[in-house]
Amino acid sequence: MPVEILIVGAGAIGAFYASRLALVSGTSVSVICRSNYNAVKASGFHVTSPQYGDYTYVPANTFANPEEAKQSGIQWDYIVVSTKALPDVSDDSTILEGLVGDKTAIVLIQNGLGVEEPYAKRFPQAAICSAVTIATCAQPAHGQIKHNRWTRINSGPYLPHLDTGGIKDSDTRVTEQNNAFIALLKEGGIKDAEAYSHAKLQLVRWHKIAINASMNPSSVLTLCSTNNAMASDPELQLHLKGVMTEILETAPKILGQPLPKEFATPDKIITSTQRNTSGSKPSMAIDWESGKRMEIEVILGNPIRIARERGFEMPRLQTLYALVRMAQEVRDKSKTKSKL
Repeated sequence: MPVEILIVGAGAIGAFYASRLALVSGTSVSVICRSNYNAVKASGFHVTSPQYGDYTYVPANTFANPEEAKQSGIQWDYIVVSTKALPDVSDDSTILEGLVGDKTAIVLIQNGLGVEEPYAKRFPQAAICSAVTIATCAQPAHGQIKHNRWTRINSGPYLPHLDTGGIKDSDTRVTEQNNAFIALLKEGGIKDAEAYSHAKLQLVRWHKIAINASMNPSSVLTLCSTNNAMASDPELQLHLKGVMTEILETAPKILGQPLPKEFATPDKIITSTQRNTSGSKPSMAIDWESGKRMEIEVILGNPIRIARERGFEMPRLQTLYALVRMAQEVRDKSKTKSKL
């Protein structure tokens, strides 16, 4: 029997990793598409990558919605969720109702903090793997996936009870399923895929928050500047480093452990971003330009709330949160009025 994998949210990132998993012998990778359904159903995905070249990936099954996936009767080994996390808009864990079986592992490739909680509450018996990627991909046209840079993905079992108590009998199973998923990615050519512990993966999430929570809103508030432009401006450099430092100094206090020494410092992050001449912009900027809702709560709001619950304030981050949230509200109200 093949390893049955379902990708929920077959946008740029989801389709890219699906295309690598599909190369592994013994896997069957299906997708649930939204706006790109017709193009993918007809021709699959065409992927262009500086690392892997140009190739076409045709999913085993292309579903227009979750109901079609349910009707297929397939017992999924892994359900990979790569949708944007917008808890202020909807609870996407409801999408998986009827799809999660006794042996299904849910893999969340999503930005932000606290993205696991809705799935853990809805599917308390399911294995949940929390994943963070730095891959940059785009879908310039339906079914056309452009892999720009990087491939690294880290995934760890989501075992929040370890933060305050002892282990559970099910921990071994969740860890094994997480490790097996990483092994599939490695076999599919993602050589820098790594399996982490629950604790280290949460540190990775906070480290990525330092990058996303500084770069994303700052781009929106500077009329959608590119990553390189922001990292190259002296005053914005100081601002970005200040936000990153604030977050990276707060995270160890919350998690009760230091950040690993191999994690990039703010200075190294800025230097690396200066070398990125692709013209890429943070995801919030792209969403802003497209008139879409931004991942404000999971990237900005949740870290502030988590820190505040433990007695810590992050004033730089709170300022960005207040400004970009209001900007989104004003924009959306303006759009509503223009339709009247």
